[in-house]
Amino acid sequence: MVIDTNVLISALLSASSLPAHLIVLWREGRFDLLTATAQLDELTRVTRYPKIRERLAPALAGRLINELRDLAILIQNPALTTKSPDPDDNLLLGIAQAGSADFLISGDKRDVLALKLFEGTKIITVRDFLTLHRRLP
Repeated sequence: MVIDTNVLISALLSASSLPAHLIVLWREGRFDLLTATAQLDELTRVTRYPKIRERLAPALAGRLINELRDLAILIQNPALTTKSPDPDDNLLLGIAQAGSADFLISGDKRDVLALKLFEGTKIITVRDFLTLHRRLP
């Protein structure tokens, strides 16, 4: 599975949110998570935005980034694609393709969610994933 950076940020901002529940399931080993260095760099950059830092302890963001680096499957050289108008979404699609991900979880309704399917990867929301797998809190 690939989790969009916007979902990871949402998980950090609210411990009781559905994205946070998704991260708990990952930490429990319920699914493998795919990422790439470029996504970790994006997550680091975004968590440093003043608007995010007002609401997020740096240690909390650092912990998740370190966990992703240590526990997620790191995809080297994700495939290059231009399927989405958003370059960050194209990175996620490349990770999904290179890692043969079953799911890409996103909250980005305008771009990547509109694709619904890419190279065998289902692109759905957190709620839809949790409902599909009967994991809603």
